[in-house]
Amino acid sequence: MALWVFGYGSLLWNPGFTPAQTVKARLHDYHRSFCMLSIHHRGSEEDPGLVLALDTYPGGQCTGVAFQVAENEEDAVLASLRERELISSAYYEDHVDLISDSGETIHALAYIINRDHVQYCQFDLEKQAQIIARAVGGRGPNTEYLYNTASHLTQLDIRDDDMDWLVQRVRALTAT
Repeated sequence: MALWVFGYGSLLWNPGFTPAQTVKARLHDYHRSFCMLSIHHRGSEEDPGLVLALDTYPGGQCTGVAFQVAENEEDAVLASLRERELISSAYYEDHVDLISDSGETIHALAYIINRDHVQYCQFDLEKQAQIIARAVGGRGPNTEYLYNTASHLTQLDIRDDDMDWLVQRVRALTAT
């Protein structure tokens, strides 16, 4: 059986592997949320940034991309994803059922926020913008993460009103 991975944030623009196939798909009862403090990639322990996570949201949905991993690359891709995504155990891996635009069910691996982890947070949009505007981590500025994700959502014709608001507000805060 093929390995599929669900991308909803940075995996959209940087999956870290060349997918054999990509399919736009939705995950029900979750939403994309800046609910994870980033202390490695987009912030530091002293000055955390924010990154997206899948958070449970009954009745909600998150639209993203299902990436099929090429045959015989599953082990290497899984090892790479685990090193990247499970760096602080704020995410956990789970298999979820996605619905593609054509109505097909795709069983995929997803990285979901652990609500009991110290990096889980819930901030209003203004506070999110303030954090994203200033944070920098090992993979670069938090603003880059926001702008790349928003740009790819637009390219994929995936509407995210909170993301659009954050982009406008962070650009105003950073005057870029």
